[in-house]
Amino acid sequence: MPEGPAPVDWQGAPIDCAACHFRSRLRDGRCGQGWACAHDRYAKRIERFFVLNPDLADECLTAPYFETRMNAARVATLFRLPRLLDDPDPGVRAMAVLRLPVSHAQRRIKDPDRRVRIAVAHRLPVAEILPMLGDPDGYVRSIAARRADPGMLPILIGDEDPEIRRIAARRIGEGWLRRFVVDPDPLVRREAALRAPEDALEGYARDPDMRVRHAVAERAGIEIARHLAADPEDVIREVAQARLAQLEGARDVH
Repeated sequence: MPEGPAPVDWQGAPIDCAACHFRSRLRDGRCGQGWACAHDRYAKRIERFFVLNPDLADECLTAPYFETRMNAARVATLFRLPRLLDDPDPGVRAMAVLRLPVSHAQRRIKDPDRRVRIAVAHRLPVAEILPMLGDPDGYVRSIAARRADPGMLPILIGDEDPEIRRIAARRIGEGWLRRFVVDPDPLVRREAALRAPEDALEGYARDPDMRVRHAVAERAGIEIARHLAADPEDVIREVAQARLAQLEGARDVH
């Protein structure tokens, strides 16, 4: 059943099924105006056409309309896709990156469009992802930071984006967590405080932000718990006192 805008081609002209190279598909309902068409401007109808006719995708990889090429690339034969890594449209290039073997992703690591680099960040082997931790786009860096080996993450300690630093604080080796004590963002410091070893907690216990001190109070050793039991914030005193009682009770049992 027809849906969406009126069926016109990518340049806004009426669609002529009689002149279409694929008109034989009309007979068995595998295409139709306003429903499924490789030449339509409406992306959903193009997508449906290739779902119904995946065998025609290879023929459409050079179509003039980028939506047609991109949707054809979803189902086309893999060995025909490498040339699309140099397609003028970033959506087509990204689709090629996502479908091709990972060995091809390296070719587009410096692509000028973030959509392509996002696809690359998802596809690169972990051993090759280090350059993407320095990508100019924060979302690309965030994908790379979540996938990178923790040993690569120290270069993100000074990243300009606090969300990237939070990801680093969640995954970086414990030996680096004391470096976040001076981070300008309290949520980054809190993330580090949630994982920092006991010998690195003292700096976080004196943090000016109560959210950081609260995180410390929940996991502090006896000495730091005693310090936080006198915190000016009621909620932190309560958590620290409960933690202190837990630790002292455990010590008495042993």
